Amino acid sequence: MAISLSVVLLLAIILVVLIRGGSIKAGPAVVAVLFGFFLASTGMAPSIQKFMDSIAQSINQISF
Repeated sequence: MAISLSVVLLLAIILVVLIRGGSIKAGPAVVAVLFGFFLASTGMAPSIQKFMDSIAQSINQISF
């Protein structure tokens, strides 16, 4: 839960920066958000979650 909340917060910040910087307009941003929202309710959601969890675990195992 903590990882998914952190990813949502990070992506929200990136989206705000892109909109304010003019790299992406508000219309396409809304479409992207709605696409993600509806994608989360499909059968692909568990596969995407497993993929994101594996990336998070890989990043967590990196030692500097």
